[in-house]
Amino acid sequence: MRRTPVLFLSVLILFALLVSSGASQPKVLTVTINAPIHPVTAEIILNALEKARIEQASLLVIKLNTPGGLDSSMREIIEGIVNSPVPVVAYVSPYGARAASAGFFISVACDVFAMAPGTSTGAAHPVSVAISGQSQPDKIMEEKVTHDAAAYIRTLAEKRSRNVQMAEDAVRKSLSYTEQEALKGKVIDLVANSETELLEALDGRRIKRFDGRVEELKLKEAQVHELELTFRQKLLMAIANPNLAYILLMIGLLGIYFEFANPGAILPGVLGGISLLLAFFSFQILPINYVGLLLIILGTVLFILEVKVQSYGALTMGGLVSVVLGSIMLIKSPVPELRPSLKFIIPVALGISLVFIFLVYLVVKVHTRRTITGKEGMVGEIGKALTDINGEGKVFVHGEIWRAVAEEPIKKGERIEVVEVKNNLTIKVKKI
Repeated sequence: MRRTPVLFLSVLILFALLVSSGASQPKVLTVTINAPIHPVTAEIILNALEKARIEQASLLVIKLNTPGGLDSSMREIIEGIVNSPVPVVAYVSPYGARAASAGFFISVACDVFAMAPGTSTGAAHPVSVAISGQSQPDKIMEEKVTHDAAAYIRTLAEKRSRNVQMAEDAVRKSLSYTEQEALKGKVIDLVANSETELLEALDGRRIKRFDGRVEELKLKEAQVHELELTFRQKLLMAIANPNLAYILLMIGLLGIYFEFANPGAILPGVLGGISLLLAFFSFQILPINYVGLLLIILGTVLFILEVKVQSYGALTMGGLVSVVLGSIMLIKSPVPELRPSLKFIIPVALGISLVFIFLVYLVVKVHTRRTITGKEGMVGEIGKALTDINGEGKVFVHGEIWRAVAEEPIKKGERIEVVEVKNNLTIKVKKI
C-alpha cells in the first residue's frame, strides 16, 4: 500500500512524457491533385491549406500532376499559398507527371518546388478563350495577357529566389523543362525519388517565406497524413469531367423532350431537369461554345416539331445534323483534358439522335393509327342491315344493334359500313 502513491506518480509522469512527445512530433499533411486546375481543384487545395492551419501542421505537400487549367482558379490557389502560415511544398509526382501552364505558376509560388525523376514543368504561355470558345484573335489583347502573366511569374520567382529568366521564358516562349534542367537552372529546389526522400531532404532546411521571414523546417519523425477527398469533392470532380458533362446535357434534353411529348410522365422530366442543372454546373468550368449549345437545342426543337408537322423526315434530318455539329463545336479548350474527345462525342451524338428519331417515329405512328375506342372507334366498322333502311332502320355492328340512317336505300341483309356516330345511339351508314 505504501508503494501505491509512488507507482501512481510514476504513471502520471510517464503519461505526461508521452503526451508531450506526441504533441511535439511534427505533422505533415499531403494532398494529391491529378486533374486540370479549375474551381473544384482550387477548393480542394484551399481546404487543405485551411486544415493545415487549423491543425498547426509543420508542412503541406501538394503532389501535383496537371496539364494546366483556368487562370482564375490558378490565382485563387496562389493567393491561398502565399498567405498560408504553414509552409507549402509543390511536389511534381509520380514518375512521368507534369506541372504545366497553371501548374507551373502554382509550383513556383510554393515555398519549396520539388520534382520526381522523369517529370516536366513549364509550357506556361497563356491561351485566351473567348465566350464562343474560340481562341482570342486580337493580338493586342493577347500581348496584354502575356505581359501580365510574365510580370506575375517574375514576381513569384523573385520572391522565392528562383531563376526569373527561365520562369519568364516558360511563359513567353512556352518552354518546358525536365527535372534536371529545372534543378540545374535553379527553377526548382530539389529532385526526390519519393515522398519519404523529399521529407528527409527538407528536414533542417531553412526556407524564405513569401513575407521575407526565414523559417527552419523540423520534420524528423514527422507524422504524414494524406488528406482524402470528401464525397462532395469526389462528386464535383466527376461532374467536372467534360465527357460526363456532355452526356448529362444530352440526357437532360432527352428527358425534357420526353416529358413534353408525354405530359404527366414526371420521371423523365425530373431526371432531365437534374441532368441539365448538373451539366450547366460543369459548363461553369469549361469553355463553352454557345453556338454549339444553341445548335444542340435547335436539333431538339426540330425533333419535337417533327411530331407536329409532317415533313417526311426533313425536320428529323435537320435535327440530326444540328445535334452532331453542335456536339462537335460544344467545348473548345486549349487544354485537351478540358474538352471531350471527338471519338466520344460522335457516337453519343448519333446514339442520342437515333433515340430522338425512334421516339418521334412512335409518336407519329400513334397519331396516324385509326382510333379503336370511343365513338370515333366505331367509324369504319363493318356490319349487316337487320331491316330495310329507307332513311332509317336497324343494323348489327360491333356485336350490338344500332339505330341507323342512310342516304341511300339499303336492303335487309346487305353489308354496311359506319360513316358517322350521331347522338341518341344513332349511326350513319352506307352500303358496301
